[in-house]
Amino acid sequence: MLQETIARVRAEIEAADLSTAEQLDQFRIAYTGRKGQLADLFDQLKSVEPADRRAVGQDLNQLKQLAQARFDERREQLEAGAANAPSNPTFDYTLPPVPQALGTRHPLSLVREEIVRILARIGFNVAEGPEIEDDWHNFTALNFPENHPARDMQDTFFVKSGGSDSEDSDTEAKAPASYLLRTHTSPVQVRVMQSQKPPIRSIMPGRVYRNEAISARAHMMFHQVEALFIDENVSFADLKQTVYYFVQELFGDDVQVRFRPSFFPFTEPSAEIDITCLICKGAGCNICKGTGWVEIGGAGMVDPAVLEQSGIDAERYSGYAWGMGIERITMLKYQIKDLRLFTENDMRFLRQFESLI
Repeated sequence: MLQETIARVRAEIEAADLSTAEQLDQFRIAYTGRKGQLADLFDQLKSVEPADRRAVGQDLNQLKQLAQARFDERREQLEAGAANAPSNPTFDYTLPPVPQALGTRHPLSLVREEIVRILARIGFNVAEGPEIEDDWHNFTALNFPENHPARDMQDTFFVKSGGSDSEDSDTEAKAPASYLLRTHTSPVQVRVMQSQKPPIRSIMPGRVYRNEAISARAHMMFHQVEALFIDENVSFADLKQTVYYFVQELFGDDVQVRFRPSFFPFTEPSAEIDITCLICKGAGCNICKGTGWVEIGGAGMVDPAVLEQSGIDAERYSGYAWGMGIERITMLKYQIKDLRLFTENDMRFLRQFESLI
């Protein structure tokens, strides 16, 4: 009787359909599990006559090995198939691949980082400040008092209009301060001078804003970088040597530098910085208007009034400051003729700088 049951179960095991993982799990429960048919058959072995028990036990062991072998073999096949199966079976893997184009750094970022690296080699660190400034830091502390004609040189985006916010005012009922989008990064110089004691050697890169019509040569938002050095016995000669070093590191040893007398409210004496035209190499062209020179920025010795406004003893310390537009430097360095290209996100333009990363 038991041998007939063994023969029937053997036939079922051999014929079992194990195509899916669900069918394999049902097979395990029905035959090889603790409560499966094989376990029940081994329990019935006790009722077999002792003379036949050895032969029946051998048949049961062979049946158990058969069931386990079928289970293990099919499980390995299903696991191997799952490992090689596509993660998305509905996706057509015969389609051509979508190109994965690498991005590139913006030319303004490349030039800004190069400027920072060049000046870091001679001891300048980076200082940053808010883009929304108060009137005192943007104008008054830099020798732009109220109604000073120099303020007419900059068109300003005022966020909140108010009265004077001079920090040395003793009037309790003074008018609320004016807040504006900074017109230059010079307010960061004031904040550095207020928070640090000389010697100070810092550069101030960042965005600035002026109410100008957008054209090939101007924009209402652009980038500046300024440098400030305050210490004892600093002279205009120190300023000139720093500018010479910077220009030759950025543009090459064959580029010449000249200083033209100028005026800025926060420096005295002041000068405009020109370099040899990179297009005509000083011979004269339409870019430099036939002069052979191109202006890159302004510079000068920090006015003693600016030092005193920031709490620095002008009798003991002196210093220089100079700055330039990063867009202008980038245009000169890479021969770019339209300032608007920097903000239009034209991939044809930006891909030209992939090799510079």
